[in-house]
Amino acid sequence: MDTTTKTTTQIRVTRRSAAYWRITFDNPPLNVMGPQLVREMRDIVTAVEADKDVKVIVFDSAVEGFFLNHSDFFANFKDLTDMPQGPTGLEAWPDILVRITRMPVVSIALIRGRATGNGSEIALACDMSFASREKARLSQWEVGVGLVAGGGPMARLPGQMGRQRALEVLLSSDDIDADLAAAYGYVNRSLPDAELDGFVDKLANRMASFDKWAIANTKRLVNAASLPADVEIAAGWEACMTSVTRPAAQDRIKAFFEQGFHRPGDAEDHIGSYLTRLG
Repeated sequence: MDTTTKTTTQIRVTRRSAAYWRITFDNPPLNVMGPQLVREMRDIVTAVEADKDVKVIVFDSAVEGFFLNHSDFFANFKDLTDMPQGPTGLEAWPDILVRITRMPVVSIALIRGRATGNGSEIALACDMSFASREKARLSQWEVGVGLVAGGGPMARLPGQMGRQRALEVLLSSDDIDADLAAAYGYVNRSLPDAELDGFVDKLANRMASFDKWAIANTKRLVNAASLPADVEIAAGWEACMTSVTRPAAQDRIKAFFEQGFHRPGDAEDHIGSYLTRLG
């Protein structure tokens, strides 16, 4: 088996074979998403789109307790907002997510640990997602700190789980465990942690053995029947950017920092329960 690994700063790409790649988030200690991770993701998505042999990609994590976390609030905000729009015409982060959904390749999220905000948005952009029953937690936490999510969950979740459940996830800003996520349709399945890697590997290898033309055209037709319009994704990003500068949001984020946000510890491990303490 070819296990060629390309190491970048915050993401590792391992080619299990020509047809099956693993894309591993590796930005300890919290796997937050900042401008550097977005730049690396953009390059990886471009490489996948250009590769004629790859048929399946799996997103996973090397950081204990975190699949992919919220944005990096210590990063320079302008480093993200000043990035050029991508090929879809969307801003850098939503462009990446839309391209993952549209690429002629199967995308799978293997969720072990927290998928908070950006991590949830990656899972929703993927074609399939599978979560560790013991260790996965998903959330769109943004409303709890006075923000609006920027990566499209308002556009994607209602079609995936229904309006009422989508509003519960978004407006409660609470942590969703793997079993409830599966019951709601947030993920495909929850699996015992000891079985998760084997299950995803078996499924990925099975699909990687199939014809890419058939995969791509089946996905294209499902996308045509199910995806939100890009204008809906763009509206969420614009609302997110507006929300970041609101004094109410800044006050709640400051209060969350005082509770231990953005450093290893209980606040990051249990974001949902801490949001009710912010006043």
